[in-house]
Amino acid sequence: MQDLDYAEMLEIPVSTVTVTKKKSLFKRREQPSREDIKERVVDSVNERMGAYVEAEDLSDPPKKPKAARAKSRDRESVILFSETAAVFLIAMAIFLTNLFMPSSAINTFISSVINPREEVNEPAYSQLTLSPVVSSRSEADVEISDEGVMSFTAECSVYPVCAGKIERITGEDGSYIVKIAHTSTFSSVITGLSDVYAAEGDEVRANLPFAYSDGSGEVNVSLYDGDSLLNCYTLSGEVPVWKS
Repeated sequence: MQDLDYAEMLEIPVSTVTVTKKKSLFKRREQPSREDIKERVVDSVNERMGAYVEAEDLSDPPKKPKAARAKSRDRESVILFSETAAVFLIAMAIFLTNLFMPSSAINTFISSVINPREEVNEPAYSQLTLSPVVSSRSEADVEISDEGVMSFTAECSVYPVCAGKIERITGEDGSYIVKIAHTSTFSSVITGLSDVYAAEGDEVRANLPFAYSDGSGEVNVSLYDGDSLLNCYTLSGEVPVWKS
């Protein structure tokens, strides 16, 4: 029987084989038939092939095809690019909104998140102590109307009714109108002033004059709670006091 090359049989299972039987010069015992030899050879080859396949190292998992890996990388790149583009568009929208619409709702919301306002516990206007609007050494005669407007006509310095900040100064008919904010809601408006010593945004104190009247016109002092004119105070001499 010719030698068989088993390495060439690993890819194709053996189902048949050709056997050449040589005649022997000596008489031997009865040999197996050609068909028996073919079956034995086929069985032997198949057994060896099965043992080789079982011994093959299958510990490494099958590698992902290159096409699938490339497709996965492309998908990840598209997702990353989309997220980057979205962040860029949002940033540009916020920048343009800040530039052209600083008082928009989104800017107000962002400002409140970044710089939350601290709650300020300020007193009610009725808890504030009022001061005279003219000096006690002045000859001005201060009166108060039923509507709650103080007025006088005299040459003298003019004082705020209490400490605050000058919110607005406007000129009208050669005189000045000044609005002073004492709290977030309580304010005073003084009209008929000849001159103003302070500027908008300046702090004022009750014991320091901030304006001047030359006596050529009437000076009026009105107190407001928001937009409502207050008449809940009266005069005690030259000093305004809250009604009890």
